[in-house]
Amino acid sequence: MKTLYKKVEDKTITWFEDRNEYLVLENTTADVLKRLDKGISVKEIAISLSKKLDVPVDKAADFIINLNQELNESKNEHPNEIINDYRDIEKPKKYEFIKFYKVNNVVFKISFLSETELSLIHHKFEHLVIEQNNHFDNEFEIFINNNFIFLYVNNTYIGSWSHQNVHYFQGKFSMEFIQRIHQKEENEWLGVFHASAVSNGKKSMLFLGDSGNGKSTSLALLQANGFTCLADDFVPVDVKKQEVYSFPAAISIKKNSLDTLLPIYPELKNGKEYNLIRLNKVVRYLKPNNTNYFAHLPCNDLIFIKYEKDSELTCTKISKIDAFQQLIPDSWLSPKTENAQVFLDWFATLNCYQLTYSDNNKMIAIVHKLFNNDL
Repeated sequence: MKTLYKKVEDKTITWFEDRNEYLVLENTTADVLKRLDKGISVKEIAISLSKKLDVPVDKAADFIINLNQELNESKNEHPNEIINDYRDIEKPKKYEFIKFYKVNNVVFKISFLSETELSLIHHKFEHLVIEQNNHFDNEFEIFINNNFIFLYVNNTYIGSWSHQNVHYFQGKFSMEFIQRIHQKEENEWLGVFHASAVSNGKKSMLFLGDSGNGKSTSLALLQANGFTCLADDFVPVDVKKQEVYSFPAAISIKKNSLDTLLPIYPELKNGKEYNLIRLNKVVRYLKPNNTNYFAHLPCNDLIFIKYEKDSELTCTKISKIDAFQQLIPDSWLSPKTENAQVFLDWFATLNCYQLTYSDNNKMIAIVHKLFNNDL
């Protein structure tokens, strides 16, 4: 089993290859694991640890044995998922909906068996729709059979997912989509982050936060004030240069943001509402202002943003460890060892901020300062 270690501030971020999992550990704990990895005996490590911590050797040995046991138990909590993929099921002969989407000069033909399948994907990409086109570069087929959602790309079976795992299907669809927009295979991506990505044309920033904290609303405000929306909700970063790549989905706008955004985006008034039952929210979709969906830019800053009524504006640097523990749970990170090392090295270079605001104009002004390194 390959294990990677990266000291960040006063802790060690540790990555376990066998389950593609990151843990934040005390430095002493990480040092014990490193020595176990090297094949050093528990007794020898315990003697050294007892001197360092001034504890009895047997207590140090118990700590090491328990640590090893806990990590192995954690490993066993990640069984390989059993997927009933029904590969012998034939593709439909006819689809009710066939849509063509154009991303810059790349044309996608996407076939949906019924309105159910259409509702899983189409609304986020409706702004990309073009008239039926005899020439297309990629063909996606989506259909439900035997309560599983199937995805084929260019006549190749990609996977199938139960209705309980529809978000995994949507994530895989998006991954296949960006691979063909940007001509990169899955192992060429560092990760995908649940965030909003904003650019000033030279570099980008990621805005993060729990649902309801105002990520998408802030993004909509920023793109109306001189910034560009690179991506919303699904933010891909590549391995080679650790740059944020554009993803052409629309910005999801919740009902409680309409009063703020309607004066800026009157088109939202008659926009169709979508009830996202799984996420327990009703949204409308706003077209991003990006004119180049091939764009990719460096990123040096993570901003954890929160709209809080009547609050004073605050923007302060926060612990990278705190930021890491908020970032990881909602992220897809490459399971490839080399990519995991690049991710750890890249993360260690980032600036992490907490931005809390109630005044939109002050928020926009502080983002300008952050981009200009004036804070």
